[in-house]
Amino acid sequence: MSQLSSGERIHLVDHKRRQYALTLKAGETYQFSGQKIAHDAIIGRPDGTIVVLSGGKKMLAVRPTFGDYVLKMPRGAQVLYPKDLALIPMWADVYPGARVFESGTGSGALTMALLRAVGPRGSVVTYEMREDFARTALQNVDRYLGPVPNLTALRKNAYEGIELLDDGISFDRVVLDLPEPWQVIPHAATALRSGGIYLSFVPTVPQVVQTVEALERATVFGMIETFETLLRTWSVQGRSVRPDHRMVAHSGFITVARKVEPGLLRSTAGKGVSIDGDQEDLSDEAGEELSA
Repeated sequence: MSQLSSGERIHLVDHKRRQYALTLKAGETYQFSGQKIAHDAIIGRPDGTIVVLSGGKKMLAVRPTFGDYVLKMPRGAQVLYPKDLALIPMWADVYPGARVFESGTGSGALTMALLRAVGPRGSVVTYEMREDFARTALQNVDRYLGPVPNLTALRKNAYEGIELLDDGISFDRVVLDLPEPWQVIPHAATALRSGGIYLSFVPTVPQVVQTVEALERATVFGMIETFETLLRTWSVQGRSVRPDHRMVAHSGFITVARKVEPGLLRSTAGKGVSIDGDQEDLSDEAGEELSA
């Protein structure tokens, strides 16, 4: 639908690209810095149209992108940045039809990213301990995606275990946004199918260390990787081209691992990868790649 309708969430964007969220409702009025505009003056207009407030201020009325919506939606827990929400489904390889376990739900940003990736044929099971977080998250999901029958939201603690659904089929992916994901790793090792992918997001180095150590202790996880992403935007104004003065730098670390049959890969304490019992020093290989 190209026309804005009553009941949907939109953003008003000013000339400085600042965005202001509102939910359209027939008969109501939006007020901004002493100016106002009737919702009825926006309802029925095309997505991307210019609207004029009572004092003459012009703003764009647009449907928010997923990234814009996440940054402006009501929240209980801190939401992940769009740069991380974009990468998590890619590195977890969340595909249409996948069965995904998530914990914790937080404000629902990651839940929505996973639902968009699995599509209507897939399913997402999400655990959240706090009732207030869960309530806000489900409202956010419903406001942006509408009814999602393939989402199962439960008030459970993933630290205590991961339960399969009634059909007993293992999960394809386990995605965690928790303070102590290492407590869930033993449960993930059981709940994941062979070849399934584990991914967790944590903000600090000590959390990463404990997570990777737990993955190694589980013995069924290999191909363990940890990385962070930095997003730097640029200002392009004619011939004046430069990086913006502010950037979204460190937000957290993503750790990914694959559930595999033990025996081929194991940790080598920084010396490389152990293959068939032999230690391989990767320093020369890395040098060759850099010099190529």
